[in-house]
Amino acid sequence: MAWLVLVISGFLETAWAIALDRSAGFSRLLPSAVFVLTLVLSMAGLAYALRDIPVGTGYAVWVGIGAVGTALVGMVALGESASLPRILCLLLVVAGVVGLKIFH
Repeated sequence: MAWLVLVISGFLETAWAIALDRSAGFSRLLPSAVFVLTLVLSMAGLAYALRDIPVGTGYAVWVGIGAVGTALVGMVALGESASLPRILCLLLVVAGVVGLKIFH
């Protein structure tokens, strides 16, 4: 259960990062509210997962999922560069996250 919560919390990290960008420095109400809600849920999920998963592994997986998810949303929906080097770097992050899970 801890791993499932950790993965969901990683996706919520992507949500709060995108909401933070869309909030325009907290000048837009709805994205700012989404940011606060998803940030709290993401952190609460991380805290729950860390009861059973070592902090080094859990935090690295959480950040990795959030970073890859945010970069993918940026590329797919926000017009950021989807160059081959960027995609290869994201695949390295994914490989690291998978490795942490396998060797946990």
